[in-house]
Amino acid sequence: MALLDQSFFHYSLLSYYLLGPPTFIALRFFQFPYGKHNRLGWGPTIPPPLAWFIMESPSTLLPLILFPFGQHLTNLKALVLMSPYLLHYFHRTFIYPLRIYQSTSQQNTQTTIGFPLILTFNGFLTQALNTYIQARWVSHYKSDYDSDGGLFWWKFFGGLVVFLWGMRINMWADTALLVLKRESGGYKVPRGGWFELVTCPNYFGEIVEWLGWAVMTWSWAGFGFFLYTCSNLVPRACAHHKWYLQKFGEDYPKNRKAVIPFLV
Repeated sequence: MALLDQSFFHYSLLSYYLLGPPTFIALRFFQFPYGKHNRLGWGPTIPPPLAWFIMESPSTLLPLILFPFGQHLTNLKALVLMSPYLLHYFHRTFIYPLRIYQSTSQQNTQTTIGFPLILTFNGFLTQALNTYIQARWVSHYKSDYDSDGGLFWWKFFGGLVVFLWGMRINMWADTALLVLKRESGGYKVPRGGWFELVTCPNYFGEIVEWLGWAVMTWSWAGFGFFLYTCSNLVPRACAHHKWYLQKFGEDYPKNRKAVIPFLV
């Protein structure tokens, strides 16, 4: 049984690395139909707040299921290490969908196109795969909690600073976009703060978060999550940037990058 679990974990981790490059390439030419790129023809839809709750729910439920079966269940370092991940996804699973619902209900115009159910299911599976890898690594397969010469806390706090900085950027940008859309009843050019540097500071913040997580875990699991996040969010941010340029033309700042300040 232990050998089967180990094989399943290793193949899951390998699949995560293999998914990154085709995801990046595909999203350079095609965008999933939600948000700014929403369009009809993708089957049944559900309200976006419900879709986000469903997609993100494995990230809060699976750790609670997996940790009792891990050898590090009672290890304080393992519990502390998992806490930033749970903090991020508690916000994404419960708070962010409520904020979307509140913002949509207060808009002058209501959203007419829901979130495709097929994309919700895809997001649920992807999140389940990632959370299994991260939680299983932290709770069971990480083997150097007590043999790293005291480096655990240096890596944890160093990565935590990066993680919290990214989370602050992500939450600030999400709030700014929700307020702007609610007040204007649609899409407008965001201005101020990180929006003066990039089109998608919310994506930039999330990339920074998972870079911090990779440092905290110091593992192939954490680094794989960081790479997959980049393969997903960088091309989508570039598509957002192109969308803004096409929609607002000369009114959109030409020196603004898509997602990485001064670079991309």
